[in-house]
Amino acid sequence: MAKKHFSKHQPATPSKKRRHRSGNRNSPTFLADRIIAYLADRNDSVSMGALITALDLPRHARKTVREAMASLEKQKKITRRGNTYRLSDNAGLVKAVLELNSRGFGFAIVEGAGPGAKDPFIARTNLNGASHGDTVLIQLKTGRARPEARVIKILRRGITRLCGIYTASGKTGFVTPDNDRLPFTVRVRRGNSLGAANNQAVLVELLNHGIGGRPPEGKVLEILGDPLLASVQIRMAIEQFELDQDFPAHVLREADDLQPLTRCEDDRTDLRHIAHVTIDGATARDFDDAICVEKTKSGYRLYVSIADVSHYVRPGTALDREAYRRGTSVYFPGRVIPMLPERLSNDLCSLVPDQDRPAFTAILDFNNKGRRTGQKFCRSMIRSHHRFTYNTVRQIVYDRDAGIRKKYKGLLTMLDHAARLADLLWQQREQRGSIGFDIPEPEIHLQGDRIELINRAERNQAHKLIEECMLAANEAVAATLMEKNMPVLYRIHERPDPVKVERFTEATAAMGFDLPRFELTPAWFAQVVKEAKNTPAQYVLSNLMLRTMQQARYSPENAGHFGLAAENYLHFTSPIRRYPDLVAHRVLRNLLSRGGTTKKQAVLPDGGSMDEAAVFLSRRERVAV
Repeated sequence: MAKKHFSKHQPATPSKKRRHRSGNRNSPTFLADRIIAYLADRNDSVSMGALITALDLPRHARKTVREAMASLEKQKKITRRGNTYRLSDNAGLVKAVLELNSRGFGFAIVEGAGPGAKDPFIARTNLNGASHGDTVLIQLKTGRARPEARVIKILRRGITRLCGIYTASGKTGFVTPDNDRLPFTVRVRRGNSLGAANNQAVLVELLNHGIGGRPPEGKVLEILGDPLLASVQIRMAIEQFELDQDFPAHVLREADDLQPLTRCEDDRTDLRHIAHVTIDGATARDFDDAICVEKTKSGYRLYVSIADVSHYVRPGTALDREAYRRGTSVYFPGRVIPMLPERLSNDLCSLVPDQDRPAFTAILDFNNKGRRTGQKFCRSMIRSHHRFTYNTVRQIVYDRDAGIRKKYKGLLTMLDHAARLADLLWQQREQRGSIGFDIPEPEIHLQGDRIELINRAERNQAHKLIEECMLAANEAVAATLMEKNMPVLYRIHERPDPVKVERFTEATAAMGFDLPRFELTPAWFAQVVKEAKNTPAQYVLSNLMLRTMQQARYSPENAGHFGLAAENYLHFTSPIRRYPDLVAHRVLRNLLSRGGTTKKQAVLPDGGSMDEAAVFLSRRERVAV
């Protein structure tokens, strides 16, 4: 985010930039790219003369153009018919969105690429003037281990406004973008500065992206203020990632018109007598999961009841389209940008105490060793008996605080059963090789508009209790939908790249850490984590391992979850804040309606495909992170 030290930024010397562009303009590669870009916009054939005129080239360039055309024809990128030319069907041109790295190179997110496809690499010298977020036409380079490409044409600029730090400089000021992926400064004339002062954060609209070798020019739309204030930092992040703070009026009207479900309908199981409780953080406002654990003759029965968002958010409605577009809730210190309007997230769908709420319930049976022996699912009506915090549950169950236990006497047995089952579930996961990452997370405390404190977020055994219950429900739903061959979005985590693993083992060996004999299995990584626990190397080694791993993502193909050592896994337990969970609810509802009278629901808005949704929702998750 905003830099700690601000300095004046002067534009690059125009003459040098113009010479650089001019050199590129006369190069064979640049000319070939211009030819391809021009032909890509046409459906008909073009003569040599028309091409020279369209590209605004001098007549004496005919020989150079003819040589470039001959080279392109030899490469089978263009075809000639008589004296006219057109783009070949196998020119290797694809449409993509450019993602720049702060070091200047980038990757092309290819339109329509499959979930497992590698993004082509684009070197700084092959950007052809494109910037982060631009939609571009690229040409793939073949015969390489990793796909590479170069930008042929900029189809649409991705960034038209940005946040940055303003620096006054005579009649002209400059804005340094807050985004490291934008390696330029924006020129702002005094009349377009709104009177911004040095080192103020501003919101700028780009008037152009650079003309004649000069830097981009813009105008200040809003002065945000001191970039070190928390509220300004949050606003800058919201602008950078193009997050919508407010919901459209028609979406809010649709939410306000919803009526609460207060009776147990015929297709719902009445579970209001079950002693469900919610366990969340002290500041939580939306409660989308509740649990209850009972002791049985052969083991334990776990109820995981999740807010039935699918009852209120129907496919194809304005609410549904907006929820899909957002993909997930986004959390900041002291505030949240929700996926659903507060009418739903904090009211109709929230499993608040002593209120009847529609839910989707997974009823899971386990034996005395924690192995799942049975499962069934139902749309239900539940009533939360209490809202617990993690700290309170820790005091009750793990600290055995006599005063607190006396206060919650009626729920003690249930909570003790839950703690015992959670311990058994963890033992089962540990035995199969699930990796128990325990990397501390920062917790930011604000005092007004300043950061008062950043400390380690507390994670106690009560967090793990809920985590085990949610993991169990997610696995059970995934296994059931997999068995029934129901299309859904799985949460997959693929095997790590062996090359990255080799680097990891070399780095840890250089640290003097004695690793167990290598096997590319979750159990091997789990053993490394276990042996490093409570040693000086734990934090560094865990982070190195995390970088070695693939990123988890959504996919319609079930590739399993390496980190959890799970054959089947998806997200089911947080439909208030994650759209893939809502998809799982709709698919499960359709499964339950087989052979019944209940009409099947669509799963995605406007007939979208699971492949497209997997890619899009994985990207929305990255933005939120």
